[in-house]
Amino acid sequence: MAQEPQIVATPASPTDAGPPPGLLTPLPTPLRWTILLSVSLAVSAALHFAMLPGALLIGPMASAILLATNGVRLSVHRYPYIFAHSLLGCIIARSLDVETLKAVALDWPIFLAIVVAVISMSSFMGYLIARAGILPGTTAIWGTSAGAASAMVVMAESHGADARLVAFMQYLRVVFVATGAAMMAAFLFDVESGARPATVWFPTLDWRDLGLTLIVAVTAASIGARLKIPAGTMLLPLAATTALHMMGYISLNLPPWLLALAYGVIGWRIGLTFTRRILRHATSALPQIVGSVLALMSLCGCLAALLWAFMGIDPLTAYLATSPGGLDSIAIIAANTDVDMSFIMALQTMRLIVVILIGPQIANFMASRVKPKDQRG
Repeated sequence: MAQEPQIVATPASPTDAGPPPGLLTPLPTPLRWTILLSVSLAVSAALHFAMLPGALLIGPMASAILLATNGVRLSVHRYPYIFAHSLLGCIIARSLDVETLKAVALDWPIFLAIVVAVISMSSFMGYLIARAGILPGTTAIWGTSAGAASAMVVMAESHGADARLVAFMQYLRVVFVATGAAMMAAFLFDVESGARPATVWFPTLDWRDLGLTLIVAVTAASIGARLKIPAGTMLLPLAATTALHMMGYISLNLPPWLLALAYGVIGWRIGLTFTRRILRHATSALPQIVGSVLALMSLCGCLAALLWAFMGIDPLTAYLATSPGGLDSIAIIAANTDVDMSFIMALQTMRLIVVILIGPQIANFMASRVKPKDQRG
């Protein structure tokens, strides 16, 4: 019924065998899942209270990596994974409101120029990493893509890239960008950081509306899987729920516990396929990855300076608007400061839309330029 996602469990090899038999592998499967769930909840809670961006995905992914490299040997079934994809489409759709899109339409030439500059720079960084043979195939290009991190991981997997390394790169960028934006606001612009609103994990729900939203999302995801559309299990729910939301037929009030479940499934799916060899490879590429992130952040800082100099936009608004990624964390920082929130969200939203629309084409184009180099390795 549904397309099998391309990530599969990697059999252990002598270099990836992990701990001696008897630590985790011989444990009953329910107990191994219980251990994974418990560790994931603990790590996610710690990261969430530390206000780390993407904590709900990074926590389960990090926990799964830790246990997978120590012999836990579990895998996430394709159907929960596809369901998580459909919810991810709803999460992105929720950020696309009419007022933001109107702001994009009014100043689209400026927004488009900035978005193209950011995407071009991030793609060039990926090209250099791929050309140097540091990471295989299109992995580096997807990993450096300045878009919605979780969406890029899903799309990268469907286009044949190594989702494990893409996730490692994407969430490292999100952490760097969000931390940099918070530091810029606090130290350079002397803005006091406000407390993040408390999360109400189990709010009062309109179950009929939630049910309708889930029916639309899951149906669209099933169609995407059936037709084998690349990343269709995320993109079709995104398109369907966006259209129905803007027409007033559904409201995308998804409860935090459900979103945490979706992020957890995606994080587990990625993390459980890690091996010690893959982890060593990701770590060995860390200097180049960090260098590409810092270079991209520097470029975006230059773009912010241009907006300030030639358009009179206040520096903090310009900096937050051009920051390359972490839309949710940038929104939290912006909400606690005296900035032009509509301008920031409009530019961030346009970048997200453009990257999702043309990301595959960019990755394939760049990969075609470095393919001979990759094959040599």
